[in-house]
Amino acid sequence: MSEALNPELVLVVEVASSSLIARDIRCLELVDPRGEDLPPFTPGAHLLVQAPNGMTRRYSLCNPPSERNHYLIAVKREPSGRGGSASMVDDVRCGDTMYVSLPRNDFELVDTASSHLLIAGGVGITPIRSMAYHLYERGRPFRLCYLTREAEATAFGQELAQSHFRDRVVIHHDHGDPDQAFDLWPLLEKPKGGMHLLCCGPRTLMDAVRDMTGHWSSSAVHFEDFSARNVAHSAADKPFRVKLVPEGEAIDVPADVSILEALRRHGYRVPSSCESGTCGTCRVKLIAGEPDHRDLVLTEEQRRREITVCVSRAHSAELVLQLS
Repeated sequence: MSEALNPELVLVVEVASSSLIARDIRCLELVDPRGEDLPPFTPGAHLLVQAPNGMTRRYSLCNPPSERNHYLIAVKREPSGRGGSASMVDDVRCGDTMYVSLPRNDFELVDTASSHLLIAGGVGITPIRSMAYHLYERGRPFRLCYLTREAEATAFGQELAQSHFRDRVVIHHDHGDPDQAFDLWPLLEKPKGGMHLLCCGPRTLMDAVRDMTGHWSSSAVHFEDFSARNVAHSAADKPFRVKLVPEGEAIDVPADVSILEALRRHGYRVPSSCESGTCGTCRVKLIAGEPDHRDLVLTEEQRRREITVCVSRAHSAELVLQLS
């Protein structure tokens, strides 16, 4: 086993089982090599996982928190990606050991909610599955709406359709035809008092849900988005300057160059892995300036004092950073 390339990857787990559960989607069961319980987690949590090719990727935990003897993750092979998902699907074998992080959660259930509406699209079912089982185990009211293109691409579809809570589950396939899309409006038109909505899936689904819940309380609507929502570069990007302390050097960052690449050009070596804002390896201390955070890792609290230099940029003319 190669060494962990990200200091946050502090757990060593073993792959107990590996199976294709839908087209291009592989489910991996991860266990403690010594047979002990794994660290606890809450519904909606995720792990950082080092793929066999060395890339670090972020995957939701699919199983309920009551199952302490293993973690379940499901990985969709993305042929147009940078290779992390392909390595996870193609190269991981039963008996392999892997480095993962401690569970973390940016997509929490709300304990005070009177009920939950869960909406999943495609592989976005992964955190939603954990939530559904957790709510069922606790006797809490919920409804699950699971939208996919076709049955062959529906992870956990047959299982959910046969579950003890199947009467609370709607699974819909649109076969790629907009005219066959599921109508969410009847579910979202009149929010019930105390209900919270949690949604994970493709950008088009989440944008549609955002549009249809504009009259909901913002505190009652929650999204999980692992896509590269905030890309490294856009046509509106402007150049800015990075000043390093205590070195005192000022480095210009052109509009089409990342902070990470600008630092490299000046001889500074910052640890990095995914270079897509999904692993957090390249974060450094933010001392001053107004950052343009584009990562999918840092919490709001962390963003006050840190920045991921692989994708994030600046709203201000200068950022002051400390690399170590």
